[in-house]
Amino acid sequence: MDILALARAMGKAIQQDERYLALSEAKKNNDCDTELQDKIGQFNLKRVEINQLAGDPEKNREKLVELDKELHEVYDEIMQNSNMAAYNEARTEMDVLMNHVNQILVASVNGENPDTVELQSGCTGSCESCGGCH
Repeated sequence: MDILALARAMGKAIQQDERYLALSEAKKNNDCDTELQDKIGQFNLKRVEINQLAGDPEKNREKLVELDKELHEVYDEIMQNSNMAAYNEARTEMDVLMNHVNQILVASVNGENPDTVELQSGCTGSCESCGGCH
């Protein structure tokens, strides 16, 4: 079996993994949650408003501060939504899985034995707080 066929087989296996299935279900739940979708729409509109106002040479700083506050309030409401929380948890689990798969592949390309690769398990799934995967 060639490398690409093995990659396709791995892709199929990933799509059968419980973490992938949980993420897929969480995505569906988010898409069907009209309240959440409305909040996301509000968030996007506030962001567009802020960008337009920020680009105005005669910008109203008070209005900018007010819009920024409103943006953060809507963001907080989105993040407190139970479907969004479930999605974020499932996304983190999927990111951890993919991080482990990538660690094995990169180590293998670097000549390490794939059966003995020590996986870094301190990943939170958020690249913003990451110091690096290696």
